[in-house]
Amino acid sequence: MRRQAKIGILCWESGVAPKGLQQLEALKGNSTNPDSYAYAVEFRRIPGANIHTVLEHPSRQVLAAMIKAARCLVDRGILALTTSCGFNIIFQPELAAAVEIPVFTSSLLQVPFAARLLTPRGRVGIITASKVALTAKHLTRAGITPDMPVVIAGLETCDEWNRIFTDPEAPMNIKLVREYILKLCRRLTRDHGVEAFVLECTDLPPFSAAIRRTTGKPVFDFMTMTNYMASVIGG
Repeated sequence: MRRQAKIGILCWESGVAPKGLQQLEALKGNSTNPDSYAYAVEFRRIPGANIHTVLEHPSRQVLAAMIKAARCLVDRGILALTTSCGFNIIFQPELAAAVEIPVFTSSLLQVPFAARLLTPRGRVGIITASKVALTAKHLTRAGITPDMPVVIAGLETCDEWNRIFTDPEAPMNIKLVREYILKLCRRLTRDHGVEAFVLECTDLPPFSAAIRRTTGKPVFDFMTMTNYMASVIGG
C-alpha cells in the first residue's frame, strides 16, 4: 500500500528544465528525485513555473497557480509544503498565508539559524544559482537581516554551470561543476571566514557531503531543511 505523502513539493512545469538541470535531477539528494526521501512526498508540477517566471522575473500568475496547487495538496492530507527552487522564497508570505499548514519555500530560511552558530567573526556562506537574481527582497523574506554576517557567492561565475542560462540545451559536465563548487567553498572558508554554508539551490544537495568533507564546515541545504520538517510534523 502506498504511504500517505506528508510533504508536498511544488515544482517547475514539466519539460522546461535546461539539460544540465535534468542531469542534476537524476542525482540522489536533488529535490525532484523521489529517491532523495526516506518518507512519502507528493510532487505537483506548476503550469508556467520555470527559470524565467521564478528565478529571473517572479510571476504573480505562477504564484496564483502555486496557491491553487497548495490548497489541493492540503485537501489530499499533506502536512507541510515546500518548493523545488530556493528562489520561491519571494512567494513565502503569500503561500504561507494561503494554507493552514507549515510552508517552507527555500533553504534560505536556515540562514538565521546558521548565523547563530558562528563565532564572533564567522560568516555564513550562501551558495546560490545566481547572485544577480538573489535580491534584498529575497533575503528579507527569508528572515535575513542586513546585520547578519553573510557572504553570497553565485554559480553564474562557473562557465559550466552558466550554460543553464546561456545554452540550456547543452549537457553539463557535472564533475567540473563539483570541482568548481569545492574550490569556491575552500576559498570562502579561507578568505572570508565562512564557518557554515547554506546552499540556496535545490540542485546542490548532491554536493553537500563533499563540501563538508572538504571544508570541515556545516552545510545546510534543501534536504537538511526538508528532513528536519519531516521529523517535526508527525504523520
